[in-house]
Amino acid sequence: MGSRGGHTGNYSHTALFARAEELLAKRIIDGDPLAYFLQGQLYFEEGWYDEALAQFEKIKEMDFQALYQLGVMYYDGLGTKEDPEKGVEYMKIIINSNSPKARHLKYAAAYNLGRSYFEGCGVKHSDKEAERLWIIAADHGNPKASVKAQSTLGMFYSTSNPKDLKKAFFWHSEACGNGSLESQGILGVMYLYGQGIRQNTKAALECLKEAAERGNIYAQGHLVEYYYKRKFYTKAAAFARRIAENDNIDMLAKITDCLPVYIAKGVAMATFYLARCLQLGVGIQQDQAAAKNYYSRACLLDPDVASDLELAANHGRI
Repeated sequence: MGSRGGHTGNYSHTALFARAEELLAKRIIDGDPLAYFLQGQLYFEEGWYDEALAQFEKIKEMDFQALYQLGVMYYDGLGTKEDPEKGVEYMKIIINSNSPKARHLKYAAAYNLGRSYFEGCGVKHSDKEAERLWIIAADHGNPKASVKAQSTLGMFYSTSNPKDLKKAFFWHSEACGNGSLESQGILGVMYLYGQGIRQNTKAALECLKEAAERGNIYAQGHLVEYYYKRKFYTKAAAFARRIAENDNIDMLAKITDCLPVYIAKGVAMATFYLARCLQLGVGIQQDQAAAKNYYSRACLLDPDVASDLELAANHGRI
C-alpha cells in the first residue's frame, strides 16, 4: 500500500482530506458513480498511487476518466511497474471511442499517444505518427485543446530534419497565446534572432521579460546574454548570480511545467556569463577561482551550451 505519512504536521490538510474521504465513501454507498473516480483522484493527488490504481481499476470499464488516469499510471509506472504498452492501449481506446463521455479526454490522449510514438515507448518509434497525433491534439490552436501539444509541435518543427521554423513559430505563438510559459520563452528567443519570423527586439524583450517574471529559466538565461552583449554588465552579473543558485532542475520543472532540458540550458547560460563577468571583472569584483568554478558548473549543466559560448568567447564575440 502507498505510504500515508508526511501529513501529521499539517492538521488542517489531514482533517480536510479525512473529511473528503469520508464524504466520498458515503457517496459510493449511495450509488454515486462519479464518487469512485473522485476517490481515486483524491488518492492520486496525494501521491498514494497504489490506492488510486486499485480504485481506477474497479471502474475502468464504465469511466473514461479512470481509464485515462490508468493509462498515465501504467505508462509512467505510478503505483505499478511500468507497462507502456498498456498505457498506449488505454489511450487508443479513448481516441477511438464514439462515446460523448470520452470526447473531453481525446486531446490529452492524442498528446500522450504522440509522445509514445516520438519516444518509441510502448509502440514502435514514428516521428510521422507523433506529428499526426500532436496535430490532432493541438486542434488548430484551440485554447480548449492540448496546449502542451501546441508547444511540443513548436519544438518538433525546430528540431525536425529539415527544420521548419515558420511552423515552429506558428505553434509556439498559438501555445503562448493559450498560456504556455515554455513557448513564451522560446518565442522571445525566436523574435530575438529572427527565427521563423522577422527579427523584432521589442517583441523579443516583451516575451522574454514576461516569461522570466513567470519563472521561465530559459528566458532568464537569454536575458542575461542580452544584457551582457549590450554591456549592461552589472545587471547581467547580478541577474546571472540569482539564476546560477538554481540547483534543483527537476523541482523547477515541476513548479514551472517547463522541460528540464530547457531549464538546464537557461541555468548553464547564466552560469557561463557569471563566470565570464568574474573572470574579466566586469559588473562584479574579479575572482578567477570563482570564475573557474562557475565555468565547470556550466559545462556540467549543458556541455553543448557551454562549448558554444566558450567558442564565442575565444573568437571575441562575447
